[in-house]
Formats: sequence, structure tokens, C-alpha cells
Amino acid sequence: MGLKISNVNKSYGDKKVVDNINLQINNPGVFGLLGTNGAGKTTTIRMLLGILKKDSGEITWNDKKVERKHVNFGYLPEERGIYPKTKIYDQLVYFAKLKGMTTKQADKAIDYWMKRLEVEQYKNMTAEKLSKGNQQKIQFITAILHDPELVVLDEPFSGLDPVNTELLRNIILELVNQGKYIIMSAHQMSVVEEFCTDILILNKGKTVLQGNLKQIKDTYKANKLSIISKDDIEEKIKEANLSIIFKKENEYQIKITENEETYKLLESLVKNNIKVEKFEINKPSLHDIFIEKVGE
Repeated sequence: MGLKISNVNKSYGDKKVVDNINLQINNPGVFGLLGTNGAGKTTTIRMLLGILKKDSGEITWNDKKVERKHVNFGYLPEERGIYPKTKIYDQLVYFAKLKGMTTKQADKAIDYWMKRLEVEQYKNMTAEKLSKGNQQKIQFITAILHDPELVVLDEPFSGLDPVNTELLRNIILELVNQGKYIIMSAHQMSVVEEFCTDILILNKGKTVLQGNLKQIKDTYKANKLSIISKDDIEEKIKEANLSIIFKKENEYQIKITENEETYKLLESLVKNNIKVEKFEINKPSLHDIFIEKVGE
């Protein structure tokens, strides 16, 4: 079961945009496909969905070559894919029928998902009259309306405010619990860290990092110390030969190389009766790792 991409390549003229990519998703869940703009993410997505033809390599879904008849997929592209002058209901029915649904099946699914995403009041409006966030929610509905096995989400939270981000977040978690295979591409590394078990980072078409996110992070040493204290502790930080990365009100981010440095600082703070609300040693975040791998 699952998706397998083996030695896949794609070029446009002399430019190689995907260079010998390999990945395998054997279990339901969220897989993170990451990279800078132009790294080859969208091209990879379009090849694995059979939208673009690969130059070489093999892509299979449940051990069958990827073709439209073999893959029940949903795709939320980064760019807008809805028709601005068409009523929301009419285009949702159109997309549903493209995926083989009857009008009756489409009606039931549309009612459910529009209520679920709190956009039922826009059913008979044209898409151009909707905000960017509500257009994003309609586009998300087109991706999952037909109950796909494989869902590809390219920047799914684009244009959403915090309330609607939380709404969509809960729906994605529900899809995972239903056993869906989800590939997510996003520039917000905190989003990827929350959802993804495994990741692949592309840079200029090549894989620069791949594997289980937790195991990848475990290979890195702690490099930051977070402290929250209402007291002025800058002098104590300097005495410990540590440097402040940034300070915001009562919160300090401090660069460290060894944990022993932090214990000495904590001991000094305690001895001087300085109240500390937070004292946390942190390993590099996925954001830090991403910058390290592709920042140049």
C-alpha cells in the first residue's frame, strides 16, 4: 500500500528541475514535501498525480503505475484554481462530476463540506466576491469533496486567518484519523512540524534531507536557551559567557554550545534569588534545519 517514487527526473530543455528523487509513503498520515521557491516541489507533485509526464523513473500507487484510473486523489494547488465568474455551487458540482460523482452524491457532499467549513452562505455567489480566505476554503472543498485516498495540499493555510486556520487544521487531523495519505507542502515550518512525521527537502531539484522528522532532529545538539524572567538577567548571562540572540520584553533567546553552560547560569540565577518563569533548552527547529540546508 501507499506511494512510491523511484529515481524520478524531469527537465525543461537544459534545466533539470527534478533530479533523481526517491520517496516512499507506506502508511496513512502527513508527509512534508519542502523546498525553496523553484526547488521542484510543484513539478514533483504534478508528476506523482499524473498531471505532468516524467522524463524517467517510476511512480506507483498501491503497486500500480500512477494513472488517473488508479489514483483517487485530491489536489489543492498553491495558485487559485476556481473560476471567478461562476457560482460556487455550480463549480463544486462540476468538479465533483469530473471525479465521477452523481448530482445527488455531489449535493450531499457539498452541503456537508460547506457547513463544515462555514461557507454555506456563499453557495450561490460567484467566487470573485469571496475573500481570499474563503476562496481557499472553497478550493479545499474541491480537493476532498469526492473522498480521495491521496490528498496533496500545496500551501493549504494560504490566506486564512487564525480562526479559519484552526478550523482547517482540525479537518486535516480528521482526515489523518480516517486513514488518508496526505502530502503537504508549506513554507511555514511550524505547520510542517505539527503535522508531518516524515519529510523531504528539495534544493534546486535535488534531495538535501529526507527521513523521519523526529530522528532528524535527534541528530542535532541543543543550541538555544529560552528564559522568561521579569528581573534583569543580562549581566548574569554575560558573566556566564553566553550571548543573547534576541530579547523581547521579559523573554531571552540565548545561544549555547553545551548544556553545562546552561546549568551554571541556572545555578547563578537561583543563588541570586532571581525568579525565572521559564528555563528551556531547545534543539534546532525545522526552520533552523531548513535554513541550514538550503539557506545558501
